Amino acid sequence: MKLTDALRKAQSLGLDLVEVAPTAAPPVCKIIDFGKFRYDISKHTKDKKPPSAKLKEIKFRVNIDDHDYLTKIRHAEEFLDRGNKVRVQLQFRGREMAHQEFGMQLVLKVSDDLSSMSQVEMDPKITGRNVTMTLAPLPANRRKRRFAPQPRTDDEPEPAVSPTGT
Repeated sequence: MKLTDALRKAQSLGLDLVEVAPTAAPPVCKIIDFGKFRYDISKHTKDKKPPSAKLKEIKFRVNIDDHDYLTKIRHAEEFLDRGNKVRVQLQFRGREMAHQEFGMQLVLKVSDDLSSMSQVEMDPKITGRNVTMTLAPLPANRRKRRFAPQPRTDDEPEPAVSPTGT
């Protein structure tokens, strides 16, 4: 169809003549509502954007047990593996404020243990009764989990539990 005929037909319908494939031979055009066309394109580009990284928080106390520490480190690794940032927050209570160096040692241990998964985005900072630090995930090809739970084998028997609980 000739360009003048196509323009006349689009005007008679109250729509626009939009060139869809300009590199084709001959160029391809559509008679559509241009406003709706642009809206649909913006919806498609918005859907393609990856979701922005969320900020997850892990709270510690100064006198945390080794097993509890490992559990929290595994959770932090899982968050980082999914591409989320992690805020490490350590709370002091009561007399724990007298030994803030233990809290800083613990936060530095966390950053060292998670160094294969993340980099420190915000250095540890003491604000009142809290120490906070933010970790950002490394690129996916450089992440290595160190504290992933060990998969159970079928050969290992489950621990026996008596029905009486003794």
